[in-house]
Amino acid sequence: MRHMPTALDPADVQVKIRGGIRPADVRRARVTMAELAGLAHEPVIAAKVTLATAPGLAARRRTAEAVLDVQGRLVRAQASAASTRAAIHVLRDRLRSRLLESARDWENRRRRHHRRPGPRHAGEQPRIVRRLAADRTVPDEAVVDMEQRGLDFLLFTEDVTGRDSIVYRAGGGYRLAQLVPGPGLPTPICAAISVSASPACRLTVSEAVERLELTGLPFVFFADAATGAGCVVHRRADGDHGLVSTVPGA
Repeated sequence: MRHMPTALDPADVQVKIRGGIRPADVRRARVTMAELAGLAHEPVIAAKVTLATAPGLAARRRTAEAVLDVQGRLVRAQASAASTRAAIHVLRDRLRSRLLESARDWENRRRRHHRRPGPRHAGEQPRIVRRLAADRTVPDEAVVDMEQRGLDFLLFTEDVTGRDSIVYRAGGGYRLAQLVPGPGLPTPICAAISVSASPACRLTVSEAVERLELTGLPFVFFADAATGAGCVVHRRADGDHGLVSTVPGA
């Protein structure tokens, strides 16, 4: 059963300020976070917002970052704009989407817990389970999304270059790969993100699955031979293979 949301008082929202931020924007941030708390699948026990003015030549940019503690699970978002008010507006939309997605993920996990799949019969081949899950974002945001969803990788379209990309855990940090690496990629803010210089292979889905089986890797990132779209085949906990694409129906 879904938990009833607990009202969050705007006064309980912690706000950190860097640079010249108007009191009206601080109040707007508090009220926005308090309203968003009602969308969470469980009570929000803490909310933190950082409002900042970018230093140096970028001083005209304003940034807003937020972290909501949803019963121990952290939901994060960040945004930048020409004004603090606009940054809070973008932040609200991004955080709203992530809270709704988090609630859907929580409900899906609850249903899977109560409806476990039966054992796979001997000789039965894994199915390909297709799923569209590719947003347009930047590498740092993709890492935040990946962590928030509890995933090992995240396929996305890089917002600045428009290139299909993937971030995934590698060693003690993260790795970014693109279908065709090239210039124009913004330098990740997170120092733990390394960038691969190798292009992705062009494969059919069957060839990608074969490579997945031969290598024993948890996933294979590739360019679909038919569409050229960025795709990932991966192993699922139920024994099937998942297919994620940046193009619907690919």
